[in-house]
Amino acid sequence: MVDQDKIERACRLLLEGMGEDPEREGLLETPERVARMYAELLAGMDSDASEHLSKTFSVASNDVVVERDITFYSLCEHHLLPFFGKAAIGYVPNGRVAGLSKLARTVETFARRLQLQEQLTSQIADALMEHLAPQGVIVYLEAEHMCMTMRGVQKPGAQTATCARRGVFETDPALEQRFFALLGR
Repeated sequence: MVDQDKIERACRLLLEGMGEDPEREGLLETPERVARMYAELLAGMDSDASEHLSKTFSVASNDVVVERDITFYSLCEHHLLPFFGKAAIGYVPNGRVAGLSKLARTVETFARRLQLQEQLTSQIADALMEHLAPQGVIVYLEAEHMCMTMRGVQKPGAQTATCARRGVFETDPALEQRFFALLGR
């Protein structure tokens, strides 16, 4: 989906627009490096969460499952600058669970796109509901946005927190409290 030739041409124009010489020794390979970087950072555009969530396992218990401290990196669609942080996922199975690595891969699928944190949080929750069919899902993301820390208001360390609740997590406040207690919050 990423057109590396177009990115290379755009990068050369960007360098020229900055007053740089794209033929300068230090910049000669920069357009190619930038194109490869964007192909890597946006690899989620070519993947589907269903490929990660299609393999499930039977379980006897339907007690809450929590995976936390899932590191993610994404790009703000407004400024093309990174935002990064940690994700936590909780869900109440409905007789089936996914492998734990599959939850992290689902986060990665959606994070590796041009994103808004609010949208990313909802996309993860919706994919888990669709493909795992659990009783409920809760997704909590906390991230630092470089568009806010290195430019604009310039407030390094400021964290943005987002939460998406689906199913029983929307109707049972005690379950939501239990999730946050398991996160140490």
